[in-house]
Amino acid sequence: MDTKVTLSFDAEVIRKAKEFAEGQNISLSRLTEFLYKKMTEKSYKSLEELDISDWVHGVAEGQAEYITRPKSRKKVRSEYFDSKK
Repeated sequence: MDTKVTLSFDAEVIRKAKEFAEGQNISLSRLTEFLYKKMTEKSYKSLEELDISDWVHGVAEGQAEYITRPKSRKKVRSEYFDSKK
């Protein structure tokens, strides 16, 4: 089940992130979810242990695990709930 979260960011960071996400044909929400997923796959004990190269490597290589825009909301929702069964 998707959960809504309200976050506050610097406006310029969000502008650039939206441009990046659009270039990847995904929503900013799915990009953020992808990055959080990569960040939480390992048990980091501090921010110093968090290696940004892990994120870059995850985005640059391997099979993508995000939902692309061309699918309808109904299709996306159906796939999501089917995956949770």
